[in-house]
Amino acid sequence: MPLQSSEVPTVHGVHLDDETRCLHYNSPIDIIAIKMACCDTYYACKGCHEALANHDIQVWPRTTWDTPAILCGVCKFELTIAEYMQSNNICPNCASAFNPGCRNHYHFYFETEPANSAQ
Repeated sequence: MPLQSSEVPTVHGVHLDDETRCLHYNSPIDIIAIKMACCDTYYACKGCHEALANHDIQVWPRTTWDTPAILCGVCKFELTIAEYMQSNNICPNCASAFNPGCRNHYHFYFETEPANSAQ
C-alpha cells in the first residue's frame, strides 16, 4: 500500500457529511470520494461536480490508474484507481464497505474501453 500523507484532502459536495456522503448518494456504504481527472479535486460524486464545478468531467485514462484518486470517507485513506477497482468493495485500510453499485458509474470517471478499440 502507498504511504499516506498526514494531510486529509478536501472533498467538495452538496450536503456533504463527514464520511463523504452527499445529497445524491447517502446510504451507509456511500463513503468514497473521487478525485476528478479534469481538476485534480475530490468530489463526492458526479452530481456534486456538476453542481459545483464550472467545467465538464473528464475520465481518468487507463494509463493513469496508478494515481491515488479514491478517498475512503471513513478513514481518509487514498487508494489508486486500480486498488479501488480490485478492492472487492472493502477499504484495504479500515475494512469499511464501499457501495458495490458504484461500478455501474465507472464510465463517468474512468476510461472503460481501451483507447484503441474504437472502430
